[in-house]
Amino acid sequence: MNSLLSVTNLNKDYGNKRGCFNVNFDLFPGEVLGIVGESGSGKSTLMNCLAGHQSVDTGSVMFNSETLGNIDTVQMAEVDRRQLARTDWAFVHQNPRDGLRLGISAGANIGERLMAIGGRHYGDIRQTAEQWLEKVEIRAERIDDRPSTFSGGMQQRLQIARNLVTSPKLIFMDEPTGGLDVSVQATLLDLLRSLVRELGLSAIVVTHDLAVVRLLADRVMVMQQGEVIETGLVDQVLDDPQHPYTQLLVSSILQV
Repeated sequence: MNSLLSVTNLNKDYGNKRGCFNVNFDLFPGEVLGIVGESGSGKSTLMNCLAGHQSVDTGSVMFNSETLGNIDTVQMAEVDRRQLARTDWAFVHQNPRDGLRLGISAGANIGERLMAIGGRHYGDIRQTAEQWLEKVEIRAERIDDRPSTFSGGMQQRLQIARNLVTSPKLIFMDEPTGGLDVSVQATLLDLLRSLVRELGLSAIVVTHDLAVVRLLADRVMVMQQGEVIETGLVDQVLDDPQHPYTQLLVSSILQV
């Protein structure tokens, strides 16, 4: 099977501080990869480099795009990267307010992404928005309400609907349950798991919560000081960690 995303020798430094060092991995269609590590391990830096939010010092990120073919996203033009972010890619922020427009309605938040890929018929866009609100367990009659009137959990579900409505091939998720109450986290994780499986999504999930990785991911990468120090199937790594750092993470000795 051809990989959807292939990362080779990716490096990112901040002056004398190492962000990512010599990161290599492949992500395959329909696969969910979890990236874990303590604060400062480089996991968020890696995510932002992959998603084009930060520049890369050296290395390549090859993505098998529907429209552009197999392309190095590190070298691609900014206009093409923005187009990719509207079509094949999606990004779910930890704080949903970073991924939503709070001054427009819930339906407009979803419809805006449809319009960015050519949607023009108001009735069709509104109907699709209603369908997606229900899919993420928000009542369709709230379509004209602004996200600022929603709870944190509902805002996160709306952000997910806004991102998935265009059927992306790859979704980046940065601490998708961070900052939510435990009961809300559980509901959101169940929703994410069902959507990922139902839609056959590929996803990269950055999280400090190993329970999130165990529930959502197929494979996991453990990072320390910018390097990937262990990788493998989730059950294999979390149930029988080989690297001493991973053993500390799993035993919750480290504050992550």
